[in-house]
Amino acid sequence: MGAVVGTLTMQPKQRRPSRDKTDEELEMTMVCHRPEGLEQLEAQTNFTKQELQILYRGFKNECPSGVVNEETFKHIYAQFFPHGDASMYAHYLFSAFDTTNNGSIKFKDFVMGLSILLRGTLREKLEWTFHLYDINRDGYISREEMTEIVRAIYDMMGKYTYPALKGDVPQQHVDAFFQKMDKNKDGVVTLEEFIIACQEDETMMRSMQLFENVM
Repeated sequence: MGAVVGTLTMQPKQRRPSRDKTDEELEMTMVCHRPEGLEQLEAQTNFTKQELQILYRGFKNECPSGVVNEETFKHIYAQFFPHGDASMYAHYLFSAFDTTNNGSIKFKDFVMGLSILLRGTLREKLEWTFHLYDINRDGYISREEMTEIVRAIYDMMGKYTYPALKGDVPQQHVDAFFQKMDKNKDGVVTLEEFIIACQEDETMMRSMQLFENVM
């Protein structure tokens, strides 16, 4: 998540706009995208008004149009993982943030997801992570879906991060996870199975937290 937060909150050194101007921008700009008001977002997230202002300025600086498309999102991620291929993981992560499935991420989409990942309860974080792995949005994680995400993470980290990485390591990782998660052995993992497995297994929880760091 540091990649997203770091990039979208970076901006060149310049005179800081007044609070009134920032509030007005958030309330009134990009009418066609109907951004949420500052007070409403403060009520819907775990961020303060000041934090939302900072996030909004960074978001607007990186995305002047008020929305992020997938190509821009991939470009952002590529900057933070120069030794690997971040394109597939960025694709899956973009889909998780794009809750309306319209091919773009608005500021509200961004901060709602960020609020959960940074300040949500453990269950909320695990629910969000489950949503990321549930690629086809059918309410289950299949072995194939988990393999796609895990391979994308390994590809993004690149050979310099894992110099001795063998081709079958991602699959071994998935097999171990799936064996612990798929309690009834029906070939898919439900939300409750996913949450229970993560809560019961400290190693698995650490692995999920590691994956969260690249979100």
